[in-house]
Amino acid sequence: MKRKPKIGLVLGSGSARGWAHIGVVQALVTAGIKPDVVSGCSIGAFVGAAYANGDIDKLERWVSILTRQDVVSLLDVSWRSGFIKGNKLIQFFEEHFVNRDFSELQIPFACVATDLESGREIWLREGNVARAVRASIALPGLFTPVPHNGGFLVDGALVNPVPVSLCRANEADIVIAVDLTSDVIGRTLQKPGENGQSPTPASWAKKNRSQFGLRPEKNSAGGVQDTWLPPLLATLSTSINIMQVRITRSRLAGEPADVLIVPRLGQLGLMDYHRGEEAIAEGREAVQRMLPLIKAALGQAA
Repeated sequence: MKRKPKIGLVLGSGSARGWAHIGVVQALVTAGIKPDVVSGCSIGAFVGAAYANGDIDKLERWVSILTRQDVVSLLDVSWRSGFIKGNKLIQFFEEHFVNRDFSELQIPFACVATDLESGREIWLREGNVARAVRASIALPGLFTPVPHNGGFLVDGALVNPVPVSLCRANEADIVIAVDLTSDVIGRTLQKPGENGQSPTPASWAKKNRSQFGLRPEKNSAGGVQDTWLPPLLATLSTSINIMQVRITRSRLAGEPADVLIVPRLGQLGLMDYHRGEEAIAEGREAVQRMLPLIKAALGQAA
């Protein structure tokens, strides 16, 4: 008798857009599609671990009521190797979601990180889950690196943002992957007045130059005019988006998923974790758009 194909779910990196993974998982389960193995990267590791522990609905309830102030309260500022230590966030994750080893999870789970010295891709699937998730989300410059075997680990998105290869290694026959980078490049570099935004009054802009990236410069006539430059956070987040898009496309070209789900969340910024309901809803919608193809892929493998 032919065995049932093992379904693998891959949850990619994407900072605040990653809350869409919650909607993806819930929509798949509602449709009767229950992943047998899960792999994740960065925010995908965070959500994937919660799902593998049976806590996806609990995570949704928390994310749905997150405010900007709640997000800030979980960020412990550091000036060594990153702006954020990450200890408060992972402590919260352990207390409310996952505080166990990989072997104790309800569903086999693994996540990916990057060795800071060698640049090698590190697969994490043994030991403490929360510690592994902390390493996978350690975005360089934002979160401090995580000590590991005499070295340090940082965000897995540097090497494998959508770790299909890890899911295949964990014996998945059919891989459903979620890519959060489909429409993100350039979204955070909009000037005041573009794309339907109201132009900023000159007097207000003068008092808020730094927010809008306005810098006074002398013109050819000897006068002073405002020259627009992208603000620091916009420059940082757009640079990260460009990097992840390029790496994701390259890895998926060589290691394609059987079905690729692409939530459209380019409007969400790097730290918009308080917009969870919006992301979760789009995750559900993205599954609905791809449901015929998902069922076809599973039917062909049956």
